[in-house]
Amino acid sequence: MTAPHRLLRGQGPVVAAVALGGALGATARYALTLWWPLEPGGFPWATFWTNAVGCAVIGVFMVLITDVWAAHRLLRPFFGTGVLGGFTTFSTYAVDTRRLLAGGHPGTAFAYLLATLLAALTAVWLGATTTRRLVRGRQP
Repeated sequence: MTAPHRLLRGQGPVVAAVALGGALGATARYALTLWWPLEPGGFPWATFWTNAVGCAVIGVFMVLITDVWAAHRLLRPFFGTGVLGGFTTFSTYAVDTRRLLAGGHPGTAFAYLLATLLAALTAVWLGATTTRRLVRGRQP
C-alpha cells in the first residue's frame, strides 16, 4: 500500500462525521429560511442570524473542546466542521449581498455586508471569551 493510501485509509470515519454533521447543519439552516423567508430587497435576517448564532456556538465549542473536555476525535469534525459548517453560510451571505446590489438596494447590501461581518466576529469572540470566564478553573 502506498503512503497516500495509508493516509486516506483512516480518514473514512472523519469524512463520514463531517458529512453527517453537514447534512444536519444544512437542514437546520434550510428550515430556518423556510420559517423566516427573504422578502425581495429586504434585509436577509435568516442568514444574518444563522451566521451570528453559528459563530457564537463555534466560539463556545472550541473553548470547551480545547480547554475543558478531552473530546472524542470525531466530535470536532462532526460538530465544528460538519454541523456548524453546514449551518453557517457565508456563501449565501455573498449571494444575498450581490442580489441586493443587483436589485438596486445598495444601502441594504452595504448594511448587511458590514452588519454580518461585525456580528460574526463579535459573536465568536463573545462566545469564546464568555465560555473561558465561566469555565475558568475547570480545565482538565
